Amino acid sequence: MYCFARAFSGLLLAFSFTVSSVAQAQVPQAPEIAARSYLLLDVTANQILAAKDIDSPVEPASLTKLMTEYLVFDALRAKKIDLKQTFSVSERAWKMPGSRMFIDPKMQVPVEDLIKGMIVQSGNDATMALAEGVGGTVEHFVQLMNEQAKALGMKSTTYKNPEGLTEPGHTTTARDLSILSTRLMQDFPDYMGFSAIKKYRYPGTPAANDTNRNTLLFRDPTVDGLKTGHTAAAGYCMIATAKRDFPNLGANGAPGGRRLLAIVLGTASDSARATESQKLMNWGYTAFEAVKLFDGGQAVVSPSVWKGSASTVKLGQFQPIVVAVPAGSGPKLKTQVARPDPLVAPFSRGQRIGSLKVTSGDNPAVVAEVPLVALEAVEEAGIFGRAWDAIRLWIK
Repeated sequence: MYCFARAFSGLLLAFSFTVSSVAQAQVPQAPEIAARSYLLLDVTANQILAAKDIDSPVEPASLTKLMTEYLVFDALRAKKIDLKQTFSVSERAWKMPGSRMFIDPKMQVPVEDLIKGMIVQSGNDATMALAEGVGGTVEHFVQLMNEQAKALGMKSTTYKNPEGLTEPGHTTTARDLSILSTRLMQDFPDYMGFSAIKKYRYPGTPAANDTNRNTLLFRDPTVDGLKTGHTAAAGYCMIATAKRDFPNLGANGAPGGRRLLAIVLGTASDSARATESQKLMNWGYTAFEAVKLFDGGQAVVSPSVWKGSASTVKLGQFQPIVVAVPAGSGPKLKTQVARPDPLVAPFSRGQRIGSLKVTSGDNPAVVAEVPLVALEAVEEAGIFGRAWDAIRLWIK
């Protein structure tokens, strides 16, 4: 860990604060990306490194299937369905146009195989079978998709179907896709291995239809997902994610993983979406360095508490606090805490109390801003403790 991580340039106390968009100074210039819109997210640091038209509405094509995945994985976690149970194949699923798994109504297909068919082969038939099996009807499943999008904070997304074929009003944005992708990886880590499968086909279906359309899985061993999509209206789209090991990001100085997510929408060809995604991720890994400021559970600051069962409260994050900064600027970082003052108990564990602002050198622009939460609960003091502190506060 950098030594400066433990030293603060100063402590800013404020009675209230608001989180604003982060302004980055001296940000490296992103390479030219031949896409309608794109976004590069450092998932580990939760920072956008590069972006173009990320709030413009676009057709998601088969990137739609990420939301279908989310609901299927959620049903698995809730034990509403099981990987080994079978779903029937309806006429509607069988007749789906576009990319297919090539299943038919004579088959009873295990959920696990349908998931592989949806992710690896981008099968619209597999997706429809899953939607009907989880939602009862496709229409109800689409309703669940839109409810989940709203719950995740995807403010500019509307789903009309579970597979992504062109339909009026079926739109999203690069920003919303980044929200969905990161939550999918965060909420269902046990199921993300499906996205890294290079080849799969269901017995009795064409052998030529066995290859994952994410060609980066075959080019870059650090890439382990996530999904591709294509329609005439959407162009060729890709959400690619990679995890590479870097020094000082793990615990006790050991190497740790740094994950990037590249979203490239509306490119001209299959090869172009892969090339542009790879270009974007390689640039992100080299143009920015990830700096771990604090370990997960480590107190950034322990300010005094009034009227509480404890005299102080530890503020930090349960996960390591990592920021992405232009390469070479790590040693110049300065940190500053913004929090209300005075802090009056009670505080619940995980309650947001302040924020850690990170700047570089003498430039006042904020490089990153990280919420700080109470690492431990602080109960309210007894009546005499509260009375004594009330007097002390009045004198103060």
